[in-house]
Amino acid sequence: MSIETINRLESEVRGYVRNFPCVFTHARGARMIDEDGREYIDFFAGAGVMNYGHNHPHLKRALLDYLSEDRIVHSLDMATEAKARFLERFEEVILKPRGLEYKVQFPGPTGTNAVEAALKLARKVTGRERVISFTNAFHGMTLGSLAVTGNSFKRAGAGVPLSHVSMVPFDGYLEEGKDQSLALLDMLLSDEGSGVDKPAAAIIETVQAEGGVNVARMEWLKELAAVLKRHDVLLIVDDIQVGCGRTGSFFSFEEAGIKPDIVCLSKSLSGFGLPLAVTLIRPELDQWAPGEHNGTFRGHNPAFVTATAALDFWADDSLQRDTGRKSELVKRRLEALVRRLPVQAQVRGRGLIQGIEFADTEIASECSKEAFARGLIVETAGVDDQVLKLLPPLMIPDEDLEAGLKILEEAVVAAAGRSKPDRKVA
Repeated sequence: MSIETINRLESEVRGYVRNFPCVFTHARGARMIDEDGREYIDFFAGAGVMNYGHNHPHLKRALLDYLSEDRIVHSLDMATEAKARFLERFEEVILKPRGLEYKVQFPGPTGTNAVEAALKLARKVTGRERVISFTNAFHGMTLGSLAVTGNSFKRAGAGVPLSHVSMVPFDGYLEEGKDQSLALLDMLLSDEGSGVDKPAAAIIETVQAEGGVNVARMEWLKELAAVLKRHDVLLIVDDIQVGCGRTGSFFSFEEAGIKPDIVCLSKSLSGFGLPLAVTLIRPELDQWAPGEHNGTFRGHNPAFVTATAALDFWADDSLQRDTGRKSELVKRRLEALVRRLPVQAQVRGRGLIQGIEFADTEIASECSKEAFARGLIVETAGVDDQVLKLLPPLMIPDEDLEAGLKILEEAVVAAAGRSKPDRKVA
């Protein structure tokens, strides 16, 4: 095999292979292995897909046992034993202990399918067209999801106008101490003379992962939920990248004490890298007519099997506590690193999604290249790729976490040391 085959035959749209130019063949836990046998520590985790690491033995065993018995793989939305078991276990382990009551929709296999279904249902239920989204948001690459995405480069790829959306500032977007964005939103929705049509819903990520690891404060999320409730506007939380334990708790919004009307999950939901997405809906909002929203691959039974097995990790709070411990370690190490850099940078993040934002917008990409050369996979985020974003598996062994942080520190020091004062500063 050769990277040249990929370069010759795959579309120019390919992205990550340009940043990590090798042919991977195996993966275990928090390590990936290329065709030459070189190992890489994974601080990328498939953009948040591999929260439990690669090829976790508990999930792999469940999948192999299921397939070895010639169990059903594809079923559209017909009833299967695998689906029923997942639904029962999800209710038992996730919903009931959190006092949440949702109907579960399987909209298709990916995160953007979950978002599209959420937007479509919100408009159907309320009879309104407009949706509120937030600066620097990212919700997917299909047209509805792009409309509520902030990144101009991604939006331009649509090739058509992206409408029926109002963008408002995310927490921290405005100057610190002067952020009155929610008060303004409340006023605009209250004033019959504002010219602002009442929206169907607002969609938000509690941590904007692709947008630059921007973290919403819990009190801000509470106030947002309160404003929306006052005006009968639905709250959609896109928990696709930072749900399933990435911030510590299973849902990233739990600490805010809010209960969204609709929740979108995907990425790590299957636990094994198999495509699976759900849209969680308050029961009274589940007003779909049969078949009104569907898709060929909305009944992916192997993913139900591994997702059910992954819920075993949430039977108690041990994973959440361990994630909290590791996140504090990562935060301390990054803050200590930033303090000794010769460039302007700051640490941001929550749980095991952490980042370093550089004022010089070229440094983060150079850090990623340096890290890859040293055996660490770590990506960038933000509209200018100005943030070095860490997404290690939640179950990364301590020794791999330590080794990865050591490589990261070396890479950042090397890249920052080459920074020139006249380069672009955000």
